[in-house]
Amino acid sequence: MAKRSTKQGTRPTAKRSRPAGAEATGVDTDRLMRIGLELAELSEIPGDSAIYHAGAGIRRVLVGIDIRSAELQLAAGRGYDAAIAHHPIGGDAVLRFHEVLLRHVDQMTAAGVPAAAAWDAVDGMVRERRAIAAMANYDHDPSVARLLGLPFLNVHTPLDEVGRRRIAAVAAGVGEGDPVEDLVDSLYDGFGEFRHAATRIEVRVGRADRPVGRIAVSHGAGTNGGYRVAKAYFDHGIDTLIYIHCRPADSDRLAAEYGEEKTLVVTGHAASDSIGINPYVDRLREEGLEVTTISGIVSG
Repeated sequence: MAKRSTKQGTRPTAKRSRPAGAEATGVDTDRLMRIGLELAELSEIPGDSAIYHAGAGIRRVLVGIDIRSAELQLAAGRGYDAAIAHHPIGGDAVLRFHEVLLRHVDQMTAAGVPAAAAWDAVDGMVRERRAIAAMANYDHDPSVARLLGLPFLNVHTPLDEVGRRRIAAVAAGVGEGDPVEDLVDSLYDGFGEFRHAATRIEVRVGRADRPVGRIAVSHGAGTNGGYRVAKAYFDHGIDTLIYIHCRPADSDRLAAEYGEEKTLVVTGHAASDSIGINPYVDRLREEGLEVTTISGIVSG
């Protein structure tokens, strides 16, 4: 398996003292990343995931959907050995984020969308995100981790892929003739994350009492594909599409175009991310790590 870390992870830093009573052994940041890859059955670190500051001897970790400078200082001040973010926060994970958007193409073609239509749906989004990344202050938060001497990484696509597979497995149990509301009920029944979240699963396009038809789950490809990706699915045989989030302008445009003939189900960002994060947290604990979750992770 290829290992990758950003340049920030190679610079020398002051050694942090271990909390009293902590064991002398532990895992390193490469192992923390590999666990995510193993869960998702990926062989390489995707473009939106990175080790920002490498370290070893890790026993106590702070894990959150978003970990920025404030959380890094919190982790260092409370004696954690490392911080793990879900969302990309800097370095290569920001600069190479556009690469994982191409996973939409794989997902669409697997669902029967012709390759040309799939590429056309994502091309503009890839070019836009690449340009936006070049505008970002990509070293802001990694530089704080280096100054604190705190090992820091993010694991995004691998955990989203775990979540996508789990959601797709539940959706596969709903028959094509069953109403959309049965799909929604199955998602609530299948995941405590949806039951415990402050947000609700929404039917943004279509009606809950219409048959689901063919279902696709669009997740684990950086971010949602908006109007263009949804349209590609709808125009090539998918009747019900699951997004974890969607801008209102995109769902309104889809509703105006497809009326009640197609269905867009939006499951909620933090809850859906947690469905992929929680198995990772469980694995870390199985490895003997002490894990504290923060920043939006919903219990399952």
